Amino acid sequence: MSKMKVLAVDDNRTNLHILQVFLKKLGHDVILAENGEEAIRRFVADKPDLVLLDIMMPVMDGFEAARRIKAMTHERWTPIIFLSALNRDENLVEGLDAGADDYLTKPINFVVLEAKLRSVQRSLGMQQEAIDSLRRVQAISDNVLDAIITIDESGIIASVNRAAERIFGWKVSELTGRNVNILMPAPHQEEHDAYIRNYSLTGEAKVIGREREVLCKHHDGHLFPVTLGITEISIDNKRMFVGVLRDISAQKQAEAKLRENARLLQAYYDQTQNEQQLAMRLMEKQLHRNGLKDPRLQYKVIAAESFSGDIVAASRTEAGEFYALLADATGHGLTAAISALPVLAIFYRLARNNASLTELVLELNEQLKESMPIGRFVAATLVRLDEKRRRGEIWVGGTPEAFLFDRWGRAEKSFSSENLPLGIVDNKELDCSPVCFDWRPESQLLICSDGFFEALNTNGEQFGSDGLAAAAANTSPNERFNEIDAALCSHLEGTVATDDISLMIIDCP
Repeated sequence: MSKMKVLAVDDNRTNLHILQVFLKKLGHDVILAENGEEAIRRFVADKPDLVLLDIMMPVMDGFEAARRIKAMTHERWTPIIFLSALNRDENLVEGLDAGADDYLTKPINFVVLEAKLRSVQRSLGMQQEAIDSLRRVQAISDNVLDAIITIDESGIIASVNRAAERIFGWKVSELTGRNVNILMPAPHQEEHDAYIRNYSLTGEAKVIGREREVLCKHHDGHLFPVTLGITEISIDNKRMFVGVLRDISAQKQAEAKLRENARLLQAYYDQTQNEQQLAMRLMEKQLHRNGLKDPRLQYKVIAAESFSGDIVAASRTEAGEFYALLADATGHGLTAAISALPVLAIFYRLARNNASLTELVLELNEQLKESMPIGRFVAATLVRLDEKRRRGEIWVGGTPEAFLFDRWGRAEKSFSSENLPLGIVDNKELDCSPVCFDWRPESQLLICSDGFFEALNTNGEQFGSDGLAAAAANTSPNERFNEIDAALCSHLEGTVATDDISLMIIDCP
């Protein structure tokens, strides 16, 4: 299946728009709905291949919508994936009980969503192949008559057609005149005559006029499934019964294949979730060290996906030197996060030894140049503060310019990025000399990643340096971080960040 028709349901129009753009970029057709009731109408009208369903919605929530959609899908599997900020185990269980096939928490990890869509496409493709195969079998059956067997009130076969010979493996002459129970497995074989006598005496019909699935016995003894429909006719004032049987072995094999595909899909999903949780625990242990709890430091990292390619680190030595690092690896997500991990180990090791910024830059660059593939690099800002002498050093390579704010929130100094990111050129080609500066009482140093300035609102406008200046103006040092953070959140208006965002403010004592 090259593309799917996807029904996306969310009461947040921004989320819907993001999903629509993402799905169309992948080549899928998109149908939009803003609540569960509208989703059901669109499902009936447009018959989508896949449903991406929010949970918390007005009019009708996602759980009820999922139950109703699943109740309407009998002949064909239509997968439902919940996209919700509800991430507790009970929410997941309730979603799966409501009929969902998968569950993805918000903010949406679009790399994972794309992988899930590919997996669903494969399963739907296999389903379509099975359906197409079944249709071919049914087309042949429609043109070559099903088995038609006529019996009398005693259960004796009066006539059969040629299709019965093919289906049951008996010759027509071998079936005519024999009891029809030779085509049935036990215990129905022994009880069939009693079924007919009971109907003749009471007129109570249990199977006549209905189509049902039963097992039949082939001439060689093996059992196979058929659909059986029985009607009653009267010929020459004699009661006769006509059975129409269709071999559905191929259909059952296709259904079993679909069930197996669904089992494999679930197993793949469970394995992926376990691997991601393990990676998350390992990353958390590496990232959140005690140095980040320093009272002179405030920071925030917003990941565009489950994992952030932006990392922050801080360390204070016994001699009173304060070190800080903000690094931004190429891309975002798990790959970027892994790329940034070597930076942390080197930073903390050299900071403990009171290394100069020049030593830090050279060691980091050499390690990344040797270990990272071409096209991968790490932009970084490194800071070293001698708090006793009120002297600082800063090195900016590939990250946005850093600012030194005075007590009134004015940027009295800026430190632009005049160096290449780490991991691109050899040490002999890299300018590793830091910029020295001093500060006045209540000054603060602000460093950030490019995702901070490039954060887009719903109108496509960047937060930019103007947004920072407006947020910082006329704020006290104690309030400044919270004011800037609030301004950024207001600018984003609840939209999902398209790139990792990191911000760090350091008090200069």
